Amino acid sequence: MATKHLKTAKPEAERAHDETKVRSIVEATLKEIEAGGDGAVRALSQKFDSYSPASFRLSSDDVEALMNKVSAQDMHDIKFAQEQVRNFARAQRDSMADIEIETLPGVILGHRNIPVQSVGCYVPGGKFPMVASAHMSVATAQIAGVPRIVACTPPFSGEPNPAVIAAMHLGGAHEIYVLGGTQAIGAMAIGTQSIEPVHMLVGPGNAFVAEAKRQLFGRVGIDLFAGPTETMVIADETSADAELCATDLLGQAEHGYNSPAVLVTNSDKLARDTLAEIDRLLKILPTAETASKSWDDYGEVIVCDSYDEMLAVADDIASEHVQVMTDRDDWFLENMTCYGALFLGARTNVANGDKVIGTNHTLPTKKAGRYTGGLWVGKFLKTHSYQKILTDEAATMVGEYGSRLCILEGFVGHAEQCNVRVRRHGGRNIPYGEAAAINEAAE
Repeated sequence: MATKHLKTAKPEAERAHDETKVRSIVEATLKEIEAGGDGAVRALSQKFDSYSPASFRLSSDDVEALMNKVSAQDMHDIKFAQEQVRNFARAQRDSMADIEIETLPGVILGHRNIPVQSVGCYVPGGKFPMVASAHMSVATAQIAGVPRIVACTPPFSGEPNPAVIAAMHLGGAHEIYVLGGTQAIGAMAIGTQSIEPVHMLVGPGNAFVAEAKRQLFGRVGIDLFAGPTETMVIADETSADAELCATDLLGQAEHGYNSPAVLVTNSDKLARDTLAEIDRLLKILPTAETASKSWDDYGEVIVCDSYDEMLAVADDIASEHVQVMTDRDDWFLENMTCYGALFLGARTNVANGDKVIGTNHTLPTKKAGRYTGGLWVGKFLKTHSYQKILTDEAATMVGEYGSRLCILEGFVGHAEQCNVRVRRHGGRNIPYGEAAAINEAAE
């Protein structure tokens, strides 16, 4: 492969060092929450957010008062975006059917899709109030039928953000807490004196939130590891120019100081023009302080010889967001296998997916796109199987097979579970513990 890097990111060793520091901080914080409950959560909120209200949970009156601060236009836009998310989530839910089939005469197998019974939805909001994250987690959980939806968001400039709270409430949250970071994730998963623990955590967040979810996985379920935002632009000269590429890269780099943004192209000219355009835009972008830090440390520009190489590089990086602007967008759709979500064509952009178009913006990062997709209604559903045997003949036949297969593995007690059914429903005289006596009927 003849790829050429015009710009490289911070070395992996430095990234690993940063992650080690985050891991130890989160581990200590979660221990504090487990030991101290509400008191620890309050101390952490005061320490990290300078926020210590009488109650972190908002009452119905609190929610109503905050919603009254949201302008009519903003409220209209929030409702429009939520309906797009709900529409797609409903269609996804409708694609998931409960099934029941008769696999053999008298043998019934099936599965049911059952909602997770309680979910904690984290909505980031300390630096930027992530209104859209409430649609993606809370509203999607509601469509799935989750009976208890808890939502947490940090204070914004020292108080609850009205638009975020409105989106949480309209999305269907049953409990809303103004809590951020590791203390919110820990409180929802571990529980405190005033917060009942949930069964599952969902939602994006910074490196500390992602690490807290990682450490708590197993104790609770999680949607996926959704750490700092990543974006990739795959472009050629037929469909994109430097302005489009630079804008789409910086549009995601402004999320935080450690948001990878990568251009993959087969055009050396487009690559160099994009680098120049990024320099120009960073002089006028209001969020340039954040975006420039991400771009300096995590930005990459990779020039490939062919579309096949572009595909291979993209699948290896497995970026969260992949913006494709080429003369063969559908070819990338058909052939890409590792990513969070695709945004196909120059008319499309990642911001649409983040905020309004209807697909979910909680997506896999750190190469997790190799083994999982993003948050969707199915993440809130557990598929549970069941079985029924309706006839004596089926109980006898399956029991005979089961008995022999249990003995093959040395499980005599297992075999006896099968034998007792053969004795009762097939009239076979099999002494207890002698499963090997069951032979094929012909023998």
